[in-house]
Amino acid sequence: MVGLNKNILRTILIISYIMVIALIISGVSAVFSYLNTGADRSTMLHTEIQKETHYLPQIHWAPLKNEGRPMDSENLNALQNDYLNAWYVKHIAYKTNSKTGLKDYYTDSARKNLYDFIALNKAEAITIEATTLTHNPRLEFFSEDGQMAVITDRDVVEFKRIFKANTLILETTETATYNIVFLLEDGFWRIRHLVKTATQPYQNKAKTVRNDSLNIKGINYYPQAHPWDMFGDDFSKETIAKDFKIIKDAGLNSVRIFVQYEDFGKANVKPEKLEKLILTLDLAEAQQLKVMVTLFDFYGDYTVMDWTLTQHHAKQIVSALKHHKALVAWDIKNEPNLDFESRGKANVVAWLNHMIDLVKKTDSIHPVTIGWSNTKSATILKDKVDIVSFHYYEDLSHLDQAIITLKDKIHDKPLVLQEFGLSSYSGLWNPFGSTKTNQADYHKKIQEQIATHQLQFMSWTLYDFTAIPTAVVGKLPWRRETQKHFGFINENGTLKPSFTYISKP
Repeated sequence: MVGLNKNILRTILIISYIMVIALIISGVSAVFSYLNTGADRSTMLHTEIQKETHYLPQIHWAPLKNEGRPMDSENLNALQNDYLNAWYVKHIAYKTNSKTGLKDYYTDSARKNLYDFIALNKAEAITIEATTLTHNPRLEFFSEDGQMAVITDRDVVEFKRIFKANTLILETTETATYNIVFLLEDGFWRIRHLVKTATQPYQNKAKTVRNDSLNIKGINYYPQAHPWDMFGDDFSKETIAKDFKIIKDAGLNSVRIFVQYEDFGKANVKPEKLEKLILTLDLAEAQQLKVMVTLFDFYGDYTVMDWTLTQHHAKQIVSALKHHKALVAWDIKNEPNLDFESRGKANVVAWLNHMIDLVKKTDSIHPVTIGWSNTKSATILKDKVDIVSFHYYEDLSHLDQAIITLKDKIHDKPLVLQEFGLSSYSGLWNPFGSTKTNQADYHKKIQEQIATHQLQFMSWTLYDFTAIPTAVVGKLPWRRETQKHFGFINENGTLKPSFTYISKP
């Protein structure tokens, strides 16, 4: 018994010894790890923000011809990252009147000026929402010891809104030039001096694209089996090719398709999605169909701090498609006026205005439009767009006067009735709805008005759908069932009576 107790005691001592050694080793490893991550930006950044995710202005460096020591690409990338981070944390600080993150990217003396400005704004109940959209830096000097750099940043495009007591008092876009001195401290390129040397109002040089030969006779398109998920896992070029042939044979010449912002990867567009989008235009070209591409479907942020991400997204899409023969026009956003109440009309319109400029700067050939949900909103930014587009799901008896009023306001701009249609659902959830015969009569009458007013048009939509995502119309069954039956072809592939009037009265 005594021997057994000694063995138990010995085992306990050995286990305890091993545990103590393990704890010591673990502690030493943690200290070692801590000491070796002192210069890691991701752990040091107190703002809990990453510029790669939240801030992507366009930046174009001039060729390196600086005085002093030549700068290698690794140092240049580090300088660029810290420079853009400095702008971003300053935007956050001015919006919130807080000092968060500033010490990581500004030296002590530079921070004093920022802190004084924040204190003044806070006392006056002033906040600033701002972002920079474009930078054109040139490296002027890089010291021999690698501890100091000087750059000049020309034609910096800045958008800002100034609020006093939550009331907007100024909104402006300007172009400025800055001289900046950096010091390398603790692995960070911190700004020592940032001086604005010139400022002028921003001037958009993009001109209106005239296309008087434009004659859109088209339809909004989703594949029947997976509407609102056209470029997903079920993407089928055979299905799209078959549908495009139906559309062409019906006497139409164009389709409108939708690029969903999140589905395509937001700021960093997914290559596989872009490949499917290009293939869709290839299939349209094979049928001699033109394509209107609607950008930013299901996007609804519009905040100033999000602008650099959306412009990064748009530039990738537009750059990839702008030379495609099937492309006929860019539609910036589908029914953005429906976001006026929830997001603020001023926010939405300012974002649209900027995005028009961005798209036109990237593609100076193809016309730009906005898919307004009604005629009342269609005059907004009428002088910026090349085509005025509107949707109409209201009483047909008011359409004539609505078109006359709209034409009087937009003068000589091309006008496109970009969405219209009538559901043929009259079942359990809507017993007093329209029938297939009512739908055919509707399309006959609206095509007569289209002919009278010489409108270009794109109807909604080719197929009845068997399923509608809740994100489109919500969960209410009477709304979902109604939305399923706007097509000219039913769920079984049979032509409905309305198909007779898909392209003519």
